[in-house]
Parts: sequence; structure tokens; C-alpha cells
Amino acid sequence: MNLDWNNQTRMAAAKEVLVKSLDGLKEVPNLEIALRVYGHQSIVTNTYQDCQDTKLEVPFAPNNIDPIKMKIRGLQAKGATPIARSLEASAADFPDTLARNFIILITDGLESCDNDPCIIARKLRDKGVKVTPFVIGLGMDLSYLDKFECIGSYTDAESKEAFSNVLGNVLNKALQNTSAQINLNTIEGKPLETDVTMFLYEAGTQNLKYTFVHTLNRKGLPDTLFLDPAVKYDLKVNTVPAVSVKNIVIKPHTHNIIPVDAGQGQLKITSLKSPSTAKIETRVIQNSASQTLNVQQLGETQKYLVGTYQLEILTLPRTYKEVKIDQSKLTNIDIVAAGQLTFTSQKVLVGQIFYERNPGQWEWVLDLKENQKTGAWNLQPGSYKLVYREKDQRSSAYTKEKKFNIATLNTTNLTL
Repeated sequence: MNLDWNNQTRMAAAKEVLVKSLDGLKEVPNLEIALRVYGHQSIVTNTYQDCQDTKLEVPFAPNNIDPIKMKIRGLQAKGATPIARSLEASAADFPDTLARNFIILITDGLESCDNDPCIIARKLRDKGVKVTPFVIGLGMDLSYLDKFECIGSYTDAESKEAFSNVLGNVLNKALQNTSAQINLNTIEGKPLETDVTMFLYEAGTQNLKYTFVHTLNRKGLPDTLFLDPAVKYDLKVNTVPAVSVKNIVIKPHTHNIIPVDAGQGQLKITSLKSPSTAKIETRVIQNSASQTLNVQQLGETQKYLVGTYQLEILTLPRTYKEVKIDQSKLTNIDIVAAGQLTFTSQKVLVGQIFYERNPGQWEWVLDLKENQKTGAWNLQPGSYKLVYREKDQRSSAYTKEKKFNIATLNTTNLTL
């Protein structure tokens, strides 16, 4: 605990956060707190460590937060890390076995004595000791995770700010017995979708109450949230497109599960044969809708809800495709590489280029730029014609046509 942690020792940072957190508990009804400390009385030497160095410094009692704060401020990290013996002793610290009893174990190291915390935790459970342990690891190597999950719910804190957040979350879990999880379900009904922002509004209003990034915990389950049960909620899950659930009721004194149909797959748009400098955007439209859902760049991978979408690929001329997004699968659309058209003329022309999408059906592609005698465009492969006249001619009778074909990665030159 004496290691440096953002210009403080871990001990100093931990004491500061603990004292501040205790101030927020003074008005909580029916709450009693105790403080047990280990490794603070006997100094460790090269030949000796005191594995009995664990002490209940402040026993459980009403209104004892100030004495606990005073004791915390005077603590120093000196000795061993007898986690197992402290855990075993702390189970006997609780005066009421019928209460909701919790242990919050804070450590920055592993057990340093001869006992196994996992064995002690199992023995306590076998004896019917009803204590829920939370373990907070300060700046610890995640490879030690399995050393603590046998004790209880483990969370790591890599910084002072993270410790403050983690401790606040643990206190909420201990103090409340109303909780919720939001299951972002696949089309098979499995809560496996995650990593998307969620907004919880007071139902029927734009009053945003909570914002979360959906998270799966280390067991692969949706993270536990603590929501005020006195409020009804409208949930917006910011998938593409977004999903909404209205008038959610949180039942107090229980764990609420909020299911959301949010099965997703991925779409990637490429043009493998095009030059690396090619920039092609794709307008993604939800089937039967007209509004643009997303504009996706070439080479990007984007998640969408399972379903059918229309793609308007902004090539010249436009390329239209219908695509089906399947659960947890990557759909890849590869755009045919364009060819190039160049033209030169001795005089300024007025004209337009048309694309023969179907036999005999000519689709406008672009207008020739004003007052120019040359031009170059990247066009999709196919049959085209240029309809034009010289700008200084004042009769439609001077209209001319020039048909031409465009092939992938080839250049077609027109001299008019």
C-alpha cells in the first residue's frame, strides 16, 4: 500500500477516498459499520512477518462513522497481508446474523501468510455464515483475479478515481436491494449484445435520468444497475437503428430484468480492386424507410440490427443494393472498381452524360462543367453516351451524341 499512485501512496489515496465515502453514509437508516484492519501493527522484516496482525479497530455500532474516519486517518501500512485470517475473524464481527451483512475487502496484494482465503471463504459458507464479500483490488495484476473471485465479487481499481467509482458502486450494491439488468438479446433470446450506449428517461418526458454504456461482466452477463424504483422509465438503446422500450416499471426489493430485442450483425463495404485513395460513401436506409440511417465509409465495419437494408452507394452512376444483416455475422459488400472517362474538345461544350442501366433506358449521371474544354470522371463499368453541342451554337440541330463503354480500371478517352 506504500507504492506510488498518482503522486500519492496507495494508502494515502485509499484513506482519502474511504473518508469521503463514509461522509455520504451518515444519513442512511438502519446502517451499522465496523472497521477491521490488517498489516498495520507489526513491521515486516526479512526474517519475520506477523500473520496475526488483524484487528477489529472499530466494532459495529450506530452512529460510529466519525470514530471510523479518525481511525482511518491514523493508519499506516506496515506489515503482512493475512487476508484469510482477517476474513475468518471478520465473520464473527457481525452482531446480528439475521441482518444483511457485507464485507468490503480492500487490498493491493495477495495473501502473504500460510492460509488460503478460498478455503476460509468456503468454510464460512459451509457453516451457513451469511456474509456477502466484495473485494476491491488496488492497482493489481488481473492475472490474480482467480485468487479473489473465490471469496466474492471482485473488482479492480487501476487509479484513485477508479477506486472512488468502484467503492461507490459496491456501497450501492450493499445498501440497496433493488437492482436491474438490461438484456440486449440476440434473435435467439440470449443476452450477448453489448458495448452500446443506453439512455434512461423519466417515462413520457425528455428528462434524462441515467446514461450507461452497456457492459458484460467478467462472467459474460449484463452488468447490474441500480435504478430508482420510484420512477418509470423510457429506455433508448443506441443501436443502429435505435431500439426503444417504454414505461418500464422497476419493482423494489428484487432484481429486475429488462429484455430488449437487439440482435445485430455487421456490414462492411469494400472496393478491393479500387486504388487505396478511392473514397466512396454509402447511404444506408432501413427497408421501407426513406430517411438516411447512416452514411458508411469505404472500409468501415458497422453494426446494424438484424434485418434488411437498402444501400445507395454514391458511385457515378449510383449503385443500388439490398442487403440482409444476419445475427452475429459479417456481411461484406464489394463495389466494382471504376474506370475513367476523359474528354477533350476544341470548343466549350454544353452536355450531359447518361448511363444505360437497362437496354434502351438512359439514366442521367452528370452535367459537363461550364466553360471547360476538358474533363475526367471515375465511372462504373457499363454503357454510356454523351449528349452535347458546342456552347456558341444557337440551334438544337447541332446536338450530337457519342456512345462509349467504361471498363474496370481502364481509361476511355473521348476527343470531341
